[in-house]
Amino acid sequence: MKHVALGFRAHSGWTALVALCLEKEQPQVLVRERPKLVQEFTYEFRQPYHTAERMPMDRAREFVSMVESAATRLAEDAIRTVQVDLRKRGYELTCFGLPLRSARPLPRLEKILLSHALVHAADGELFRRALIRASEQCQITGLTLAERELVTIACETLKIDKNDILGRLAELGKPIGPPWSQDEKFATMAAWLALLNCAKGRSARRRAESE
Repeated sequence: MKHVALGFRAHSGWTALVALCLEKEQPQVLVRERPKLVQEFTYEFRQPYHTAERMPMDRAREFVSMVESAATRLAEDAIRTVQVDLRKRGYELTCFGLPLRSARPLPRLEKILLSHALVHAADGELFRRALIRASEQCQITGLTLAERELVTIACETLKIDKNDILGRLAELGKPIGPPWSQDEKFATMAAWLALLNCAKGRSARRRAESE
């Protein structure tokens, strides 16, 4: 089976999702979706830490945990659906790529809720954590990268300049049609890098086994 990577770009309550393979070393988009990561697409659930600011601490902790559990379950459902569909088409989903907004770990809930800046960061981080956990539950390996460095890393890895890679990403979206925004382009870049990283890992394992 041919290997496929998922790429994500997460937002509050939903994510861009792209499934990418390489055909003769050229990227090909197999799936483009925008699955929701909340049961109810309302401010209350899409901004769980903002909502928790107005709650007693025990209730806030319970609410945030509930939203994250639901997001993980919905993400897993979306990934497994794509996984099954791809397998029927002769592809094996093996890895994922996810851009991260910040590499710094968040403090405990009590401290998060005292800082509006941390509340904003935590809302986004919750849905990225859910995607990572759901992917692990689907037994696909992950590559996470700082979003602000994504284009630079892609240019260095693929040995092409920024204009070339942005042009290629735009071309990939033409046969699919809208939406093909920066969300899908960044998800595609993340998936492309994940595929190359997985291929490098497989090559290293094969060399080690042959020694």
